[in-house]
Amino acid sequence: MGTRVAARQVLRWMVRNAPSTPPQLGRCLLQPLCIECRLCSSTSQSTLQSMQHNHKVSTSSRKPDTELPLQSLLDMGFTDTQAERVYDTMSKLKGGSAAKHALSTLTALFVLGLNPSSVLKLLEKCPELYTVQDSQLQQRLSNLRKLGLVEGSLQRLVAHYPQILIVPVKTIKNVVLFLREKCLFTVQQVKDILRESPAIVVENTDQLEYKFQYVYFRMGVKQATMAKYKLFRFTLDEVRHRHCFLERRGLYQTPDKRGQTVIINPKLDTILNVDQDTFLADVAKASAEEYDVFKRLMAREWQEQEPQLGSIEADSDDDDDDDEEEEEDEETGGKSGYRNRRKRS
Repeated sequence: MGTRVAARQVLRWMVRNAPSTPPQLGRCLLQPLCIECRLCSSTSQSTLQSMQHNHKVSTSSRKPDTELPLQSLLDMGFTDTQAERVYDTMSKLKGGSAAKHALSTLTALFVLGLNPSSVLKLLEKCPELYTVQDSQLQQRLSNLRKLGLVEGSLQRLVAHYPQILIVPVKTIKNVVLFLREKCLFTVQQVKDILRESPAIVVENTDQLEYKFQYVYFRMGVKQATMAKYKLFRFTLDEVRHRHCFLERRGLYQTPDKRGQTVIINPKLDTILNVDQDTFLADVAKASAEEYDVFKRLMAREWQEQEPQLGSIEADSDDDDDDDEEEEEDEETGGKSGYRNRRKRS
């Protein structure tokens, strides 16, 4: 319903601003009705793109300025205040690309099913979207759909992290390849990571690999658990602070080659996905003062170790008796699969 209403709003604006030229062979007389029907179907995106192209051609012949006036934004469904904020955001961007691509950007966001209020919020969060060419925007949305992010997930992803639409397709493909080939996440796990931790697409892959290896080898956590509990939402320092604090207090132990520990380790979810007060009270059993002192000491220690930043592997990785580990479930990306792949590479 939201997509249909938004699409009709854009259609209404385009019809109002269409040039007063006679229709060709009576065909265009049927277009508004036909297009509106198609906007209500799954092909609304291609229809809007075609209308947008026609609008650009017609308006370019009438005037060189492609900036959207306030009244046009009102016709799209924005309130007076929202239209002024959209207009102000576009005006602050240097160059003419913002005004030039504003219509295609707004159209693409409305087609996703976002309402004017959501569109305004994400454009204020990422005004660079105004400068993205229509062809690039459509390629990036198409690539995200190919990765399994269907309309509901894609809508929430863009609303939460609109910056993903200014990241080149090649960059996202490289991150996906890294997660699949280097870290051995499954296709479903990669989709979950992109949906829950989209900022991963702009992270340095060397840092990502170090964080993955740290959690995999030092903490003994498998890929399925990393994806489930949103590991990549957290920085390496956040992960190390909490893990090392528990380890030094005797509350966490690196599993042996068979995944066994003398103590029962806290789950990754209870370590990361809680606020600091809850972590200290329920998991670490320590005070905030103790934790602050520990973080300062660790920061100094890590700074000295920084030049040695590199691959992390468990001490038992060189053992020969890995036959039993090969029975790990491939679907969950078990330890053995990752270790064996590293040995072959």
